[in-house]
Amino acid sequence: MNWYLKVVRDHYLDFKGRARRKEYWMFVLINVIISAILGLLDQTLGLNYGDHNEEGILETVYGLLVFLPSLAVTVRRLHDYGKSGWYILLILIPIIGWIWLLVWLCMEGENKQNQWGPNPKGVGNLTAIDSIGKE
Repeated sequence: MNWYLKVVRDHYLDFKGRARRKEYWMFVLINVIISAILGLLDQTLGLNYGDHNEEGILETVYGLLVFLPSLAVTVRRLHDYGKSGWYILLILIPIIGWIWLLVWLCMEGENKQNQWGPNPKGVGNLTAIDSIGKE
């Protein structure tokens, strides 16, 4: 839950820096759980709308509230892998773009500092420590 709160509370509109895999995927997991609970609550309370009553008011409001943090954490995740945040537009390419983006989101980030900042895991940040035992 702390990873979710970190994204929503501390980095709501933060498109700079890097987000490690754990931060991204824990945010996604908790986001899906909250959406499912709100969907069930909408259905139970009769707050559904649409042609086939498939949309819920609570779920829609929640989706609008977390849209920007979702976008921001995805961009920061791409930065961790060494890619520009603009690569998020791959999602517009049917099927192959989604798969390509998903692979990048699952890959381990760069172990060194890149143009978007230091490694969020802290590994590889200190070259003096990394060089110990390699002489």
